[in-house]
Amino acid sequence: MEKALILVVDDNPVNINVLSTILRPDYNVKMATRGEKALEIANQANKPDLILLDIMMPEMDGYEVIARLKNNPKTSNIPVIFVTAKISVEDETRGLDLGAVDYIAKPINASLVQARVRTHLALYNQSLELFRQVTEKTQEINQTRLSVIQRLGRSAEYKDNETGMHVLRMSHYSQAIALAMGLDKIWCDRLLNASPMHDLGKIGIEDAILKKPGKLDGDEWETMKQHPRFGADILSGDESELMRMAHDIALTHHEKWDGSGYPQGLKGEEIPLSARIVAVADVFDALTTARPYKEAWSIEKACSVISQDAGTHFDPDVVEVFESIMDKILELRARFPELKT
Repeated sequence: MEKALILVVDDNPVNINVLSTILRPDYNVKMATRGEKALEIANQANKPDLILLDIMMPEMDGYEVIARLKNNPKTSNIPVIFVTAKISVEDETRGLDLGAVDYIAKPINASLVQARVRTHLALYNQSLELFRQVTEKTQEINQTRLSVIQRLGRSAEYKDNETGMHVLRMSHYSQAIALAMGLDKIWCDRLLNASPMHDLGKIGIEDAILKKPGKLDGDEWETMKQHPRFGADILSGDESELMRMAHDIALTHHEKWDGSGYPQGLKGEEIPLSARIVAVADVFDALTTARPYKEAWSIEKACSVISQDAGTHFDPDVVEVFESIMDKILELRARFPELKT
């Protein structure tokens, strides 16, 4: 097993030599006589597992060194033990408040140094292992959650699309558009995972309306227009960013740029950007996919209609980006074909 790396920081070479002599039989040791050098070593790829830090040093004292270590995400978790003659209650309190895990008083006691270093390395290793386990479990939970979300979104599609592949295609179209717009990748990934729930409210629409082969009459259409509110009601009450986005998309993806959409008659940028992107992706896939009431349109015809509706139905900026990445859209369409039944 590889030895732990200890960084000893002290402006006095005698003190460094004493500590190095104590530690070298059991650990790898690096040394620094200035604060700047200590920070440089701590930021290297092979970071120290623990730092023994003097307080009273010229140019940059130990307090400033530890403050900078703790403010840097790359070094904030490295345990720091002050080794110093400055050992009043006030000094100790200040050091602990800044993030030190312990104090060792000078003159140095070899047995005490070995015991303290051994103890805090063990605690540090336990902390790293716990963090690894928590991270692994969190990833597992998140993956399970996303899987449930995707299946929840597909459940609505099974009412009017036997394979449910629509939600996979349109969610990937939405992410591709968002990425091409230069939006933050985390936001784009959230859109990928939230957009499958856009039509969740269809669960509340009776099959006689949803699967009607002909045109809906007035009352049937009014009933169909309720599905955004049904979906938003199902998705409300969760404060996570993912579910808030899913709620907004479910409620507003049938709003139109000119204000003629439903259910709220929102206009322009009153409509959340997520829903404006989903609207284009959703309509394109709906037009190019066979449904009980229509044949699939050609790519050219669907794109022509979307282009004509830019500025009325759709956000013109979103349409422009959509058209610019048609090769990517068609690649995604081929990746998620309708399943044969």
